[in-house]
Amino acid sequence: MHQAQIAIFAALLSLEFTGLATAADPAASGLPPIEPYCHWEQTDLMIVEPLCGLKGDAKRGRAIATDGNRGNCVACHNMPFGDVEGYGTIGPSLAGIGGRYPEGYIRLRVVDTKSFNPASIMPGYYRDPGKIHRPAKIFKGRTFLTAQEVEDVIGFLMTMK
Repeated sequence: MHQAQIAIFAALLSLEFTGLATAADPAASGLPPIEPYCHWEQTDLMIVEPLCGLKGDAKRGRAIATDGNRGNCVACHNMPFGDVEGYGTIGPSLAGIGGRYPEGYIRLRVVDTKSFNPASIMPGYYRDPGKIHRPAKIFKGRTFLTAQEVEDVIGFLMTMK
């Protein structure tokens, strides 16, 4: 586990045990209010339509993908950036992913890989909150990323050709 991940985990545990963070008080957790969940459809191992009809922004998506407090894609995947110190080796390289796979294919993997591969260790960033087993109180009823954040990440990944 990277030092940043350990610090985040410790901070979340501290909030959890002190009772300062609750699902009823998102301001105490620093998280935005819980947004309504957009249901999506999987067809042929893809989610063809953007979540909630949203359009992603590649610049915001890159920031999310490299942020240890949000997407943190670099914790598990190699990405073609000279300005990121280290990469994980658990997942496949994301270099050129936008040229190798259709957008809907990538979207399903970011949204909920477990929907077609229950053995996957990749988190479902927009998994139905009702399917998340034993979430921390501050994450109860919410997804790990918002629909807009997921679409931003997808927009960014599609630029890597």
